[in-house]
Amino acid sequence: MTTTQEPAERLDDLPYNVFAKACPSRGTLEHVTGRWGGLTLGALYEGSLRFNELRRRVDGVSEKMLSQTLHALERDGLVHREAQPTNPPRVDYELTPLGREVAERLLSLIHFVEGRMDDVLAARERYDETRGAR
Repeated sequence: MTTTQEPAERLDDLPYNVFAKACPSRGTLEHVTGRWGGLTLGALYEGSLRFNELRRRVDGVSEKMLSQTLHALERDGLVHREAQPTNPPRVDYELTPLGREVAERLLSLIHFVEGRMDDVLAARERYDETRGAR
């Protein structure tokens, strides 16, 4: 057996298959890897945040999108929402242990992409130059 076959064989042993249209893992993957889901999980990795703190941290997200994102991540068991019975109400969001594990993996990817942006920008420039020359 070659090492390139091992990951595929391990994936075949899993009870879920994200590549199958009806698999519930596909929705969770979309929540985690979507623009706002990934950024929200990454922001919450630093610690518990209130809604407006989180909205400021995830620059560019609308109130509606952040609310929808938090609901989806909470439903998937990645984010815990705690409402304090105060006036005005105080709501804090934090990662669950599962959410923390997911965020660690996402942050590795985020840091990798940030560290390779010079290469990405150079590739974009080459691509644009060749497409513009036609």
